[in-house]
Amino acid sequence: MIRTTDATQINFREKFDLKGKVIVISGACGLIGRAFCEAVAQFGGHVVAADIALAKPAVFAEDLEKRNGVKCLGLEVEVENKDSVLKLKEAALAEFGRIDGLVTGHQNKTHLIFEPFENVSEENWDKVVEVNLKGTFLLCQVIGSYMAEQRSGSIVNIPSTYSVVAPNQNLYKGTKMGCPAAYSASKGGIDALSQYLSSYWAAKGVRVNMITPHGVWNNHEEQFEKNFSNFSPMERMSYNHEVAPALIYLLSDASSYVTGNNMLVEGGWTAW
Repeated sequence: MIRTTDATQINFREKFDLKGKVIVISGACGLIGRAFCEAVAQFGGHVVAADIALAKPAVFAEDLEKRNGVKCLGLEVEVENKDSVLKLKEAALAEFGRIDGLVTGHQNKTHLIFEPFENVSEENWDKVVEVNLKGTFLLCQVIGSYMAEQRSGSIVNIPSTYSVVAPNQNLYKGTKMGCPAAYSASKGGIDALSQYLSSYWAAKGVRVNMITPHGVWNNHEEQFEKNFSNFSPMERMSYNHEVAPALIYLLSDASSYVTGNNMLVEGGWTAW
């Protein structure tokens, strides 16, 4: 880090450059994950696109590489399985020789979306917590520990607006949608874990931050969109490409003095 008060010595554009950096992104083939991967590749970063086998991450990474002219790698991973996460780390290191960033973009909630709290089974609760929270823990433990040993790295975890505030149940009136309690609980754990790690690894050069998106449009029901617009200060849902620029900031040297931060990309949802 340059020790100076003369801002003219700094190339601020280069601070956002990810050229040569290797970024592991879990949930890479998901709605927000795809935008994350595209943004990182466009800024010159090597993407390790990690996702479940059903998502075909190798195919996705191949397309990403061709489109952006930067080497990418697609790997299958079960984030709740430590052996699988260890294999992910070793495969990334074998290909690139380094890991500079980790983005935990995976999540599980869809199978609970219509299930009221009174009827949630222990099996369903455990599965959501296992994937969301345990998966984030294992990725941070395995890959974050490597970066701590290298004394350099950036971790970006993805909690939820519903780890910051409670769901407004009126949002779901007239729709088939809902937000399961297990999702909020697991995402709240990610928030707390991120805060813990931000201080735990700060002196070792590993920054740990969060991005909290909200209301990311994905062909939602018309009634849900109307409800959302009524409750949002910006009167609309967001798009996945609006979340991704925050990731570039947090992964890059532009945020070199930022850790323990939760960047809310939620259109002012929690401002009132």
